[in-house]
Amino acid sequence: MEQELSAIERAARDRALVARLVGGDEDALSELYDRYSSMLFALASRFVHRPQEAEDVVQEVLLQAWRQVERYDPERSSVATWLVMMTRSRAIDRIRNRNVVDRTLAAAQKEEKRTHESPEGGRNVLQQERAARLQSELALLPPEQRRVLELAFFSGMTQREIAAETEIPLGTVKTRTLLAMRKLRAALQDDLGDLL
Repeated sequence: MEQELSAIERAARDRALVARLVGGDEDALSELYDRYSSMLFALASRFVHRPQEAEDVVQEVLLQAWRQVERYDPERSSVATWLVMMTRSRAIDRIRNRNVVDRTLAAAQKEEKRTHESPEGGRNVLQQERAARLQSELALLPPEQRRVLELAFFSGMTQREIAAETEIPLGTVKTRTLLAMRKLRAALQDDLGDLL
């Protein structure tokens, strides 16, 4: 039946669906899923190459559409294009995050192997103590400052990506990063060369 509809009819149905989403109609979200999930899954699969991750991307996109439906602008794109762009963005984020995790695991495995092979066991204890101190200082930061640092350093996101992810202005992201780094620098002054 969907194929039988003209582009104008589909656009009108989609606009009505979006209006229902704005009104908080949960059935509209189910309809949105029924209408677009197969297409979005196929697109996400082309990026992430893992069915479970592709399903996760589709779920994230539909939840984002539900939460941010007010941002949809019918003058800029169709509903399908809006969802496709969000899917593409989320899939790319997945790949980036996967790459960061893979690199981190590889580095940790390399470090663990080096630790076991190294005759300088005392030096590794010192490194572990410094890492623990850094973690404790991170925990003392205000949550909003700690969040931007975690996204930047542990997820590999740029400040612009952090602003988009957290939905806060870019200037605020920059300010929070600067304040957090200053606090860490002051707290870790003695170990700065080794930690940062």
